[in-house]
Amino acid sequence: MGKRSIETLVGAFVLLGMAGLVFLALKAANLGSVGGGDAYTVQARFDNIGSLKPRAPVRAAGVTVGRVKTISLDPKTFQGVVTLDIDKSYSFPKDTSAKILTAGLLGDQYIGLEPGGDEQNLAAGQTIAQTQSAVVLESLIGQFLTGKADGGATNGGTNGAADGGADGTTNGATTGATSGTPSGSTSAPSKPASGSPK
Repeated sequence: MGKRSIETLVGAFVLLGMAGLVFLALKAANLGSVGGGDAYTVQARFDNIGSLKPRAPVRAAGVTVGRVKTISLDPKTFQGVVTLDIDKSYSFPKDTSAKILTAGLLGDQYIGLEPGGDEQNLAAGQTIAQTQSAVVLESLIGQFLTGKADGGATNGGTNGAADGGADGTTNGATTGATSGTPSGSTSAPSKPASGSPK
């Protein structure tokens, strides 16, 4: 009986641990925060969605107010179309802007909403007009390296031109001084002294 009791306790602890892991996974994926019945749907278009994924949180002032429902590509404009499920308990002005932000330096990306000042609110099925695409780290590094290379080439050309001009000026001055000295030092012929015998 004692051995069976220990096995039962171990099994109970394992089940509790698995239940805790499932709960943490649901919270991390934000699956239980907003359901389909208590949310309204809006869309936002981005030139680049980065690594944004479905089920990513939608936040306003750091508070989760919804989640990303679907992500698709518009075949005409070639923009990323992101469909958002917003909790019905939150209403946002019609001129609200949406940005793709990153949690921390290398964290997951999410949608950040910044409310505007319009008196009318966003309604279901409407599109957020003001958006800001994701900042891609690889693109920033490439732009930094390209700008650094262009700056080095520009500085090198400027320094080379300055050095060449200085050398040309020095050589010209030296040549002019050397060629002008003999012609300027020739003396005039001497006149005969007065009172000399004819």
